[in-house]
Amino acid sequence: MLNNAPRALAPTPQPSRRRKLWEVSHKFHCPIIGTCFDVAELRALMKKVMHFTHDTTDFVLHTTAVGACESRGQLSELLQKQLEKRFHQTIRRFAAAKDTSALQALWQEATSSGSEIPAALWATWSHPACDSTLEHAVYGDIHMIQHQIGTGTRADLRTLKALKDENRELRQQLDKARQENESLRAEKSSETQALGQRIIDLRAELAGRDACIASLTGQVDQLRASLPDLKDRQNLSRRANDAEARCTALSAQAENQETEIWHLRQRLRHAEETINQIIAQENPEEGNPLATTCPAETLSGKSVLCVGGRASAIDGYRQLVEQSGGRFLHHDGGLEESLHRIDGVLASADLVICQAGCISHNAYWRVKEQCKRTGKRCLFVRNAGISSFSRVVSEACALDE
Repeated sequence: MLNNAPRALAPTPQPSRRRKLWEVSHKFHCPIIGTCFDVAELRALMKKVMHFTHDTTDFVLHTTAVGACESRGQLSELLQKQLEKRFHQTIRRFAAAKDTSALQALWQEATSSGSEIPAALWATWSHPACDSTLEHAVYGDIHMIQHQIGTGTRADLRTLKALKDENRELRQQLDKARQENESLRAEKSSETQALGQRIIDLRAELAGRDACIASLTGQVDQLRASLPDLKDRQNLSRRANDAEARCTALSAQAENQETEIWHLRQRLRHAEETINQIIAQENPEEGNPLATTCPAETLSGKSVLCVGGRASAIDGYRQLVEQSGGRFLHHDGGLEESLHRIDGVLASADLVICQAGCISHNAYWRVKEQCKRTGKRCLFVRNAGISSFSRVVSEACALDE
């Protein structure tokens, strides 16, 4: 548009007052109407002075308003008043320019900052110092600005479309989040109500317990007041408990004594058997039990542990083992010796012969479990006589062969 401007324009005398809208050159009315008024505002202003159908296009309204600005009329005067009213601050600031160069500087400042372009456009073209050269320069600037605005508008529309799509997606996510939030809120509200009711129930239960405790405390105090000899009865109760404990201890002692009596009876029975065996040994026809043992050296130096047995027969047990080439070890099965010592002799024995009828129950189970755990051979003998022991040793010799 600037290339079509005349190269040299004759200077025109500057008027003393600002120009009215219809006094501005008609070719400038189009950018003034298009820049200073948006479509909705222009439609509202034009409805005040003329009638047009609802489906009248924005372009028809624009061209009608531009045509009306060529001469003074109701619409041009209404637009003039609106321009003066809206841009009065910018008009007052531009009025300080006394010549064309100062006015041009203000216009360039407004276009550089990009702010208040419509107000600066009207304040410049209506200013008395605006000559034809500045008019065409402003026309060229506003023409290019409109092109740039159009390009920016297209970019803004694309951005706006993308933002609308993103906004729609975000709104859907927001609605979903709101629904989840409402669901969680309802769930939490239900849990809160349930917990509140539970607290009320617990408080009521606690109050009931406190009342019950207070009632029972009062009853205890009444009972204590009604029983002046309560302490004596309590002392008797303690003495009865002590007597019961002593009775329990005596019962345990009696059981131990019964066990000891049982062991003494077992020893008596073994003594009787020993006597019978001695009588049998004195008879030559029955033979010597020591002669029934296995040949010498058949145990090959193994250690034979005898647990229990009669004290009078220990020497006979020893003689039988040593004649068979073994080494004799003995433990009385807990009658007099400590059971703790039995673990040591069990560990050093190769063969264990347990006199089941002459040892305590604890020793019996201890020997059995220890031999089972270590894999040692253990032979059990019910009769504590030398003949029975000789027979067991013979069996052990036969197994070694």
